[in-house]
Amino acid sequence: MVKVIIFGATGAVASATACAAHAWGASVVLAARDTTKSIPALTPEAEKNGSYQRVHADLTDPETIRHAVTTTNATRAFVYTVFGAPDHMRASLEAMRSAGIEHVVYLSSFAVKGEPGSVGPENFIAYAHARVEVTLNEVFGSSGYVAVRPSFYATNIRWWLAASAEGRVGMAYPEAKFDLVVPEDIGRVCGTLLAQGSSVVQGNFVNLLGQEELALGDAARLLSRETTGQEVEVVTVGEEEEIECLVAKLGFPEPLARAVVQQNREQSLGLGRGLVDFATDADYARNVHRITGSQPTAFGEWAQQA
Repeated sequence: MVKVIIFGATGAVASATACAAHAWGASVVLAARDTTKSIPALTPEAEKNGSYQRVHADLTDPETIRHAVTTTNATRAFVYTVFGAPDHMRASLEAMRSAGIEHVVYLSSFAVKGEPGSVGPENFIAYAHARVEVTLNEVFGSSGYVAVRPSFYATNIRWWLAASAEGRVGMAYPEAKFDLVVPEDIGRVCGTLLAQGSSVVQGNFVNLLGQEELALGDAARLLSRETTGQEVEVVTVGEEEEIECLVAKLGFPEPLARAVVQQNREQSLGLGRGLVDFATDADYARNVHRITGSQPTAFGEWAQQA
C-alpha cells in the first residue's frame, strides 16, 4: 500500500485530495500545523475507521517536514504554494526529498503559461507558482513531480461575499467570465495522481478548467442565493476600492490583491491575455474525467452543497 502525506490537510483542496487518495487504496498521512483542527472533507468516524494518521508539519519549517516524513515513511506528497517563501520553497522541498519523498503532486495555477522558467515577476500569482515548479524540477527531476494547474476556483467567489456590506457586493469587473472549478474536483485529480501515479499525464503538468463560463457577478448572486437564501446587489467599484477591500477585510497581501484585480481586468477585456481563453482552452475541462474517470461538478451543483 502506497503511503502519501498531505500537507495543509485542513484546507479544502488538500482534504479532498486526502479522501480521493484513500479511496484509491492509499494510506494517508494528514499533515497540518494544528493537528486538532477538523478536516473539511473527512468525518471523524471516517478518519477513525480508515487508513489515516495525523502528524504535525509546517511547510515553512523544513525540520517539521523532515520529521513528519521520516516518522511516517511516506513516499509521495501533496504540497501547495507558500506565498512569500524567499527560496521558493527549496528548503522545504529538499527536506522532503532527503526524508524519503519520491514523488510530489503540486497544487500550482493555470496562470502559469508555457515554460515555468520564462514566467516573469510582473504576474504575482503566475510567478509564485512557476518558481516552485522550477524548484521542484531542480530538486526532484522532471519525472519526480506533477503540477496540477487549476483555473479560477469556485471558492474564490466567497471573497466578495465575505467582504460585502448590507447586501451589496462590490466588484471592479463583475462582468469578467471565468470557469469556476470546484475544490472537490481539484482534490479528486490530485488524490488520483498521488495514489495511482502520474503516468496518465503527458509531461509534468495538467491544466484543469471548470464546467461553466459564468460572470463573477452572476456567480456571486447564485452562491448567495443557494447558501443563504438572500439576494445580493452587485455594484461596480473602482480597482483601488476593490484592492483596499481585499487587503483590509480579507487580509490579502497587497501584491496578491492587485494581481487578482489585474487578472479580472484582463479577463473582462477578452483579448486573450486573461486567465482563461474559452475559445482555445475548452478541452482542459475534460481533464477531471480523463484522470479520475468520474464527471466534474458544475458550479450551480456545488453552490447547492456549499
